[in-house]
Amino acid sequence: MFKKFSPSSDIAGQTPVKSSVQRAIRAQLLGSLKIDAETLEQIWPKKENLVHVKCREHMSIYTLNGVPLFFQHFDEQIIPTLRLIHSYPDMLPRVQVDRGAIRYLLAGANMMCPGFTSAGGALPSAEAAAPAGSLVAIHCEGKEHAAAVGILKLSTEEIKTTTKGVAVEIASYLGDDLYQVQKI
Repeated sequence: MFKKFSPSSDIAGQTPVKSSVQRAIRAQLLGSLKIDAETLEQIWPKKENLVHVKCREHMSIYTLNGVPLFFQHFDEQIIPTLRLIHSYPDMLPRVQVDRGAIRYLLAGANMMCPGFTSAGGALPSAEAAAPAGSLVAIHCEGKEHAAAVGILKLSTEEIKTTTKGVAVEIASYLGDDLYQVQKI
């Protein structure tokens, strides 16, 4: 989504988010992320106002004091930025790809099922299985921090049994242009 993103040319405008919309965003984040209200308060205090940064290709970035926290395409899920996931690593379910998939991941490619089912890959247990359409933090074999954030195309249980096809659609990855932007 952010392979070629330049704040100087891709941002169409910035507007403060209305309080009613901020409440709706808070409710959506508490429902979709594995965080409690206190953690969300640390990330985004209630007294602070978000700024909606409108970008080309129907992308929206929500910033707090100029720092990107979340982004969204059209009216789809609100996705935390990779920098935010590095600060709060337990925010999303964790999946792991093997060493062979790392170079493709860092190039922005969607992750295929074999990268998760091979020897270096890891998926959540059956009790913690994530359904299709949920957000995940993608870690690399032997690395501490997440390398990407993505949306599951198949449930984690389906990925374990499938040997072909796209498992996770990458939304943001380490080194993409959104990751490079410190402040907007």
